[in-house]
Amino acid sequence: MAVPKRRVSKTRKRMRRTHYKIEANGTIKCPNCGAEIRSHRVCPKCGFYKGKKVEETETKEAK
Repeated sequence: MAVPKRRVSKTRKRMRRTHYKIEANGTIKCPNCGAEIRSHRVCPKCGFYKGKKVEETETKEAK
């Protein structure tokens, strides 16, 4: 069984872990309503995808 010959220093461990970071999701503006949405997904605000109405969305009625 493989066992480390020497202890890994804090610096070496942290240098290796610099690549383990979270990246923000790529977002674009919806061409129909201008809302920020993730790429290749239906807009949750207006329900459009590639210029076509795909999904019905609830609209807030003024009371």
